[in-house]
Amino acid sequence: MEGDTFAVTGATGLVGRQLVKLLIGRGDKVNVLTRDPARARETLGSFSQLGFYGKDEWMQGVDGSRVVVNLAGEPISTRWSEGVKKEIYDSRVLTTRLLSDLIRESEKKPEVFVSGSAIGYYGTSLGQTFSEQSPPGSDFLARVCQDWEEAAMRASSEDTRVVCLRTGLVLSKEGGVLEKMVPIFQLFVGSPLGQGDQWMSWIHRDDLCDLILHSAQNAELSGAVNGTAPEPQTMNTFCRDLAGVLERPMFMPPVPDLPLQVFLGEGAVLVLEGQKVVPNRAQETGFEFKYPKLRQALQHATKY
Repeated sequence: MEGDTFAVTGATGLVGRQLVKLLIGRGDKVNVLTRDPARARETLGSFSQLGFYGKDEWMQGVDGSRVVVNLAGEPISTRWSEGVKKEIYDSRVLTTRLLSDLIRESEKKPEVFVSGSAIGYYGTSLGQTFSEQSPPGSDFLARVCQDWEEAAMRASSEDTRVVCLRTGLVLSKEGGVLEKMVPIFQLFVGSPLGQGDQWMSWIHRDDLCDLILHSAQNAELSGAVNGTAPEPQTMNTFCRDLAGVLERPMFMPPVPDLPLQVFLGEGAVLVLEGQKVVPNRAQETGFEFKYPKLRQALQHATKY
């Protein structure tokens, strides 16, 4: 049976690489929408199921694809200068506006547009629990996410269903939070950051890729979908479980707020504050997590 055709931005990133591997394994065709086709081909390989399209060729990759998946965006775990904040905004919002315009202008419109967003949409809180129905926050990331989702929804029509996937912390040893934390814990100097009671809403990379496919296949889903595991944990619990999985003790006291604020500036909000997010829409539509428990997810993500 012939597979579907997916057009994917951000295909060389942490989630994109795994998604492309999954799609190829299913027998799907993947149109890689990239700024640098040569580098993307070097990263992903020259499989017959892969097509590579530079930015001026994106319409060719979008038109006729059944699903468009938008995973583009500059990293946010760095010090936020005004220039970095502009890159964070433009790489998400402007790229998504372009994709929405291409979808609307295409002759054979995609049936589904799954566009990345983030749980930063909700702002931060120690006490609240956020579902897809919760209102947005008012900080920088919340404003980025609102504009990001608004840009994606421009593609919505009777022909194209749009899903905005609000992703949490993605667990994989190849990047993200574990790439930074695991080496520190392996050196016996791992500890919680900040007060330790801030929430960490996480998801294993394999589950996120499966949730992207679930969103593409399930007609009940449109609009916001939280891409997080069912059981968010505090920073203290996360670090305790990570230390246990790595068979390392936590000797060090929590890292105080001030050095992180000096090092990361406004970007320190990513580790010093958090949000407790639950995946109501995914579960309501029958999605089953391979890794619903944190320790189980960490055991796999730190090895494979």
